[in-house]
Amino acid sequence: MFTGIVSSIGVITHVEPQSQGGEQSGVRVRIQTRDFPLQNAKLGDSIAVQGACMTAVELGPDYFVIDVSRESLNRTVGLDAPGEVNLEHSLRLGDSLDGHLVSGHVDGVGQVVHFAPAGESWDLRIDAPLALAPYLAYKGSVAVNGVSLTVNRVEDHAQGCVFRINLIPHTVQVTTLKHLKEGGRVNLEIDMIARYVDRMAKFRRQSAGEGGIW
Repeated sequence: MFTGIVSSIGVITHVEPQSQGGEQSGVRVRIQTRDFPLQNAKLGDSIAVQGACMTAVELGPDYFVIDVSRESLNRTVGLDAPGEVNLEHSLRLGDSLDGHLVSGHVDGVGQVVHFAPAGESWDLRIDAPLALAPYLAYKGSVAVNGVSLTVNRVEDHAQGCVFRINLIPHTVQVTTLKHLKEGGRVNLEIDMIARYVDRMAKFRRQSAGEGGIW
């Protein structure tokens, strides 16, 4: 479990393809850290990398290594090539919940359609796929590349929706969101509460149709 408050920016320095049965499966990724605290980390710890929950399989004084499965590569972006990545340690009991509850399970990939300064802030607009559109709401929470953000506006269309976010300069400065460009893709995770509300609503409709107690 995470909060969407990025601890540090790391750098993917090496990506090694893994093979299974003669076919390429996932990749082994080495991430160089800057001020990301690893002194208390241990093998098997969960670390969010660009919003995706990954397991540390090797630890060094200023780096860690993760294995990214083919399934994860198919459902995320930014984990298979050198470059900067957002990092966050998993939430521990007693930690401050400054963002929102984030599972680190990427729900889908969106596309940046606009990213530009707007006064003292930045205007970010992302096109989300149809499967995620019902979970994006005005003043609701969303994680973009692992960053907890608040939705300011939602515009639906036939293939999904475009949601808008106002980014303060600090968020842009301390995360990889500074590198976003129109046409680029981002990892999206919908709000956990919205996911459960949707499940309960669907179950209630189904149960009512079958004469259930709901």
